[in-house]
Amino acid sequence: MKKDIHPKYHTVTVTCACGNRFETSSTKPEIRLEICSQCHPFFTGKQKLIDTAGRIEKFQRKYKKK
Repeated sequence: MKKDIHPKYHTVTVTCACGNRFETSSTKPEIRLEICSQCHPFFTGKQKLIDTAGRIEKFQRKYKKK
């Protein structure tokens, strides 16, 4: 194997936008996330619906049983 071709491997702290932090190993010196397992709806069981321009109400009106 060739020497000095592999990137440096560090122990880094991963920071999420929700404030959760954990340590892992990476070739990057720092990792910032928008969403992690502590705040993702799939893992938490809490669904966050972001309704822009009334799309949910428009859908419900369109397919409402008559």
